[in-house]
Amino acid sequence: MAKPIILSGIQPTGNFHVGNYLGAVRNWLRLQDSGQYEMYILIPDLHSLTGELASDERRRLMVTAAAELLALGLDPDKVTIFVQSHVPEHAELAWIFNCITPVAELYRMTQFKDKAERQEKNINTGLLTYPILQAADILLYRATVIPVGQDQVQHVELTRDIARWFNRRFGQYFPEPEHLLSAVPKVMSLLYPEKKMSKSHGPESVIELADEPEIIENKLKKAPTATAGGSGSPGAQNLLLLLEHFGDTGAYAGFAAAEQDGSIRYGELKQAVAAAVSGFFAGFRERRLELMADPGRVEQILEQGANRARHKAAETMAEVRRLAGLR
Repeated sequence: MAKPIILSGIQPTGNFHVGNYLGAVRNWLRLQDSGQYEMYILIPDLHSLTGELASDERRRLMVTAAAELLALGLDPDKVTIFVQSHVPEHAELAWIFNCITPVAELYRMTQFKDKAERQEKNINTGLLTYPILQAADILLYRATVIPVGQDQVQHVELTRDIARWFNRRFGQYFPEPEHLLSAVPKVMSLLYPEKKMSKSHGPESVIELADEPEIIENKLKKAPTATAGGSGSPGAQNLLLLLEHFGDTGAYAGFAAAEQDGSIRYGELKQAVAAAVSGFFAGFRERRLELMADPGRVEQILEQGANRARHKAAETMAEVRRLAGLR
C-alpha cells in the first residue's frame, strides 16, 4: 500500500533560528523517523524571488539552507530534499492553476496583505500569486498531508479549492490535501517578546542554530524580562519556553516555580537557557561546518533529490497536459 505523501519547505532567507526549528524542522524529523510517509522537502527559491535578495546571495542561501537541514538530521535516503527551480514543472503547473483561480480569492489571502505592508515599495505580482505556486508545489507531488502552522492553513484551503476547480473543469485527478497541525510553540523575539521571532527585527532578536555559545549568551543578556518574578512578563515566558524545549526538565520546573513565587533570578535563567540551547545544537554546529566546507557534496544531494522529484513531477504533468488538452 502506498504511503501518504507529505510536502513542505522552508525559504532560504539565512541561517535557521530556534523558531524555525521548533515550528517546522523538529516536526519534519519526527515524520521522517516515523517511516509512515513519502516525504518531499523543497527549498523554494522561486518563492524567494518575490523578495529583494541579490542573485549571488540567493545561491549561497540555498546551499546554506540545505546544509543546515542535513546537519539537523534530514536524511536524503528517507526524504527527497531538492531546490524548487530545479524542477521546472512547478512553474508550468502554477501557470495552469493561475488560469483557473479567481483573482478575488488571492486578494483575500492574509499573507499577501502582510507581505505587501512589509515591502510596500515592491508589491509585485508574485506576492499576489504566491499561494498558487504553493498549491502547485503541493499538488505536483499529489501530496495529501501538509504539515503547517496555523498561519498557513488558509493556503492549504486554497490548494484544496484549486484541486476542486481543476477536477471540475478537466476531470477528476488531484487529491484534496489536508493540513497537519502539530503542537508548535510560538517562539518570540528576544528583544521584542510581544512579536514572533524573526530576522526582520534584527540579528540580536533571534538565536540562530549556528550561533556559538558566547554569541547566544550575549544575545540573551540583552533580552528584556521583568523587574521581579511573578509578573508573567512576555520576555520571561519566552525564556522559560526555550528552557522547556532545550533544557533539563528539572531545571525548567525549578525556574518556572521561582518565576511564579517571585524568587527567580533572571540572570541565572538566561545563563541556563544559553547553556541549554548551545548544548542542544552542539552536534548540529559540527555537522554544519563539515557540510559548509564541502558545498559540492550538498549540491550533489540536492541534484539527487531533484532527479527523484522530477520523475514524480513528470508523471503528474503528463496527465495534467492530457486532461487540459495541451498535448
